[in-house]
Amino acid sequence: MATTTPTPAGSPADEGPKASNMRSLSRAMEVFAELQRAERPQRLSDLARNCGMSLPTTLRILRVLQDFGMVSQTDKSYRIGPAVLPAAKSFLENDPLAVAGRPVLQQLATQTGMSVSLHTRLGNERILVARVQGEAPMQYDLPLGKRLPLTRGAAGKILIADASDAELEQVVAAAIAAGHEEPGFTVEELRSRLPGPGLDYAYSANERVVGVLSVGVALTNRAGRANEAMALNCPAEATTEEKIKANVPELRRAARRLSELLEGSVH
Repeated sequence: MATTTPTPAGSPADEGPKASNMRSLSRAMEVFAELQRAERPQRLSDLARNCGMSLPTTLRILRVLQDFGMVSQTDKSYRIGPAVLPAAKSFLENDPLAVAGRPVLQQLATQTGMSVSLHTRLGNERILVARVQGEAPMQYDLPLGKRLPLTRGAAGKILIADASDAELEQVVAAAIAAGHEEPGFTVEELRSRLPGPGLDYAYSANERVVGVLSVGVALTNRAGRANEAMALNCPAEATTEEKIKANVPELRRAARRLSELLEGSVH
C-alpha cells in the first residue's frame, strides 16, 4: 500500500493557491487603476492593451468589479462605478492627512492669496487630496482624487528630488505608460526639471498646465521619507516667479505645521 507524505505547511504546493489569488487581486487593481486614470469610459480592448492582459482575463476582472459596484458598463464601455463614493467619503472624513490638512491649507491660502493644494504619492504618481482656492482662482478643473504625474508640477517634482537614478527610471517609464510624458522622455530630461542642489522646494511654470506657476515643498514622515507635498499655485497673470517664490517661507511653515499635527496620528 502506497503511503502519502503530508505536504508541510508553507511549502510551494501549499502557497500555490494563495499566490494565484494574490496575482488575481493584483491584476484587478491594475484594471481598476487604469479606469481611474482614464478621462472617459474605456473599451474592453483598450483596457486589455493598456494593462497588458488578454481580452478574456480583462473581461473576467471587469465582471467581478461590476458585481461589487466598483465598475459600471454603458454599451461597450466601462467606467468607475458608484461603490467608490462611500470609500471616498470615508477617506475624506477619516484620513489624518485630509482632515488635518484642510484648515492648514485654508490658513495658507488666506495669508498668501494663492491657491493651495495637498498631494500624496501613490506609486509613481501623486493624488490630489485637498485643495483651497486663492484670491485669483485657477481657470481649470482639478477634482480631488485626480492622478497626476511626478514628472511635472512643483508638488510632483519635490517628491522625487532626492530619488536615485534607478527610481527615476521607474518614474519615467510609468509617466510614459500613463501618457503623462511622450515616448523618448529620459531620466536626464527629468533631472533637468528637478530642484538644484541645496533647494528644499520645487518651482514650475507652464509645465502641467499652461499659464500656471507653482512652488512645492515636501512633508516628511517619521522615517524621513517624503510621501506628501504641499504647493502654492497661481495663474501667471496674477503673479511672477519672484513673487510666488517669496511665499516659500510661509509654505514651509505650513508644511511643518501639518507634519507636526500628523505626528500624533497613525499616518
